[in-house]
Amino acid sequence: MSGPGSAFQFALHHVDAATAARRGTLTTPHGVVETPAFMPVGTQGTVKGVDAGRLRECGAQMILANTYHLALRPGEETVAALGDLHEFTGWSGPILTDSGGFQVFSLADRIRVSEEGVEFRSHIDGSPVHISPERSVAIQEQLGADLIMAFDHVVALPNSLDVVADATWRSVRWARRCQQAARRRDQMLLAIVQGGLDPDLRRQCARELVAMEFQGYAVGGLSVGETPAEMYAALDAVTPELPADRPRYLMGVGRPQDILEAIARGIDLFDCVMPTRNGRNALAFTDAGPIRLRNAVHERDRRPLEQHCPCPACRHSRGYLRHLFQADEMLGPVLASIHNITYYQRLVAGARQAIAADRFGQYRAEKLRGWGVDPAAGVIADDAEG
Repeated sequence: MSGPGSAFQFALHHVDAATAARRGTLTTPHGVVETPAFMPVGTQGTVKGVDAGRLRECGAQMILANTYHLALRPGEETVAALGDLHEFTGWSGPILTDSGGFQVFSLADRIRVSEEGVEFRSHIDGSPVHISPERSVAIQEQLGADLIMAFDHVVALPNSLDVVADATWRSVRWARRCQQAARRRDQMLLAIVQGGLDPDLRRQCARELVAMEFQGYAVGGLSVGETPAEMYAALDAVTPELPADRPRYLMGVGRPQDILEAIARGIDLFDCVMPTRNGRNALAFTDAGPIRLRNAVHERDRRPLEQHCPCPACRHSRGYLRHLFQADEMLGPVLASIHNITYYQRLVAGARQAIAADRFGQYRAEKLRGWGVDPAAGVIADDAEG
């Protein structure tokens, strides 16, 4: 992946004997990330309700920030003037910034796409904004993240194959332009494999990007409404095409069962807002399934969320946590978010240990059964309650 003296190294230590699950180490200028790894999402330079010090205590190794949002507010020049994202946020570890492609197409108003780039209206104040592949790279270079993403053309799913193919090949052309525009050697640029739900298109896109020799590869355009089976089929098509010596990142996928299924297919990095978004809405993840803390059954429950969880939320009873939400106390969402981030970090740490011991298949099955998921069918009960 990198030559002697490079700021980045990816070492593949072990592949599980029965699956494609990988145990690796990604070395960056701001620290080492043990993979598989989950990145909490700090969209606007903050993981909602959780400060940088507490993130470390949760076990987080790397966080994600959003190029689109930070470019609009406070602006990449302001972040650079305050010392780049690491100093700006107080997080000294590795940071990844996404390219802004998904947010442009999901949040912006009056979008116009051309081969040159995208023109749109800010969702904040309606002001005109232009982002091209070159502009996206320039913003990310000023933000100063360790890992940066190529700008891609994202379209809604389901969609016609013609529309998906047009956006996919535009993303490939834009990836080349991002590669040519990149100037900093202390940042790792990752290309994004698109292709919707068409396996052949996914494979073709992956092959084109691999031929360009990027330092890492992401799989984008998933977790946007397709079924789990469709997502897994897309990963089955893509990951065999990706080089073994480069990190692989599945963008925006965050259900615990989907993370384990993606790890089994050879994915190394994940991000999602699910731990904090669900935490703010009184849902806590556990090995026995999700706990909905507003439910009356927890009113006088003296148990912690999980007996052996080291997070501060688990020093309290479920009854107390429920009270915080019922009373609209801000501590409730904070504690639940911290618990969920800790849970996700424990989940991937357990996966790393299981891969090293050649027992990832057993680990996955044990977790799925605990969540009420049939390991064969991959279906979870919507009303699961630990």
